[in-house]
Amino acid sequence: MEHPITLHIVDSDGRSRAEQARTAFALGHHAEVYADLAELFGRMPTCGIMLLRERSMNLSVGELFDRFGELGVWVPLIVCAENPQIEHVVNAIKDGALDYLQLPLEAGRLARSLARVAAEADEQGLARRRLAEARRRIGLLSRREREVLELLSLGFSNKLIARQLTISPRTVEIHRSNMMMKLRAGHAAEAVRLWLESELEARIPESRPEYELEAGRGLSLSPDLAGMFWGRAPAVVEGEGKAGRDTRGGKHGPRRARTG
Repeated sequence: MEHPITLHIVDSDGRSRAEQARTAFALGHHAEVYADLAELFGRMPTCGIMLLRERSMNLSVGELFDRFGELGVWVPLIVCAENPQIEHVVNAIKDGALDYLQLPLEAGRLARSLARVAAEADEQGLARRRLAEARRRIGLLSRREREVLELLSLGFSNKLIARQLTISPRTVEIHRSNMMMKLRAGHAAEAVRLWLESELEARIPESRPEYELEAGRGLSLSPDLAGMFWGRAPAVVEGEGKAGRDTRGGKHGPRRARTG
């Protein structure tokens, strides 16, 4: 084997931990064993692949990855169980686990799983680290600064943000400046990208329909970011989809919603 992998085996059953470790060693890998997640967090790994027995979990897979994000690390995860339940498998994979294996581990099945997970780990890890970093930065914002960011991501101008939040445009400028500094964003598009990458739920109510949404004005969006933006921006143009009316506006930029 070209690249031995360190497997971090979390299992409250000592006999099962030992069996999994022997299988890993037989495949030419290295194994580190942990009785529970508390022990794992006490000496948190920064590389390798985790094998986590389902009944040893006191967190969901999603909560586990959130904890990893708080610690600034990400380790690809394979969940294991003696009798995997379809619902549990689906939920674990949806939350970010890269595979789900049946115990006791069969050497050939584990080898195939590790090869696939190792190939996917770099891409998955990059996405997870970007999400964690975006959430970390946004977590530095005050309530009002985050509201400004959320409305900015919907394409609101400073004037419309001020109207939505019932504050002055000058106050919006101050909050926006502080927000940009905390996010370390050089321009508005970068701040919007961080918000979209964070995948956080908005805390402010949806915009009131009588407000004219100048979506995207003042933002210099790359094609990829524009796709992310328009996927989440509200459809505000009356008669969307009819000939001659397009929310993206073509070369003339976004069209405005009619307020009367």
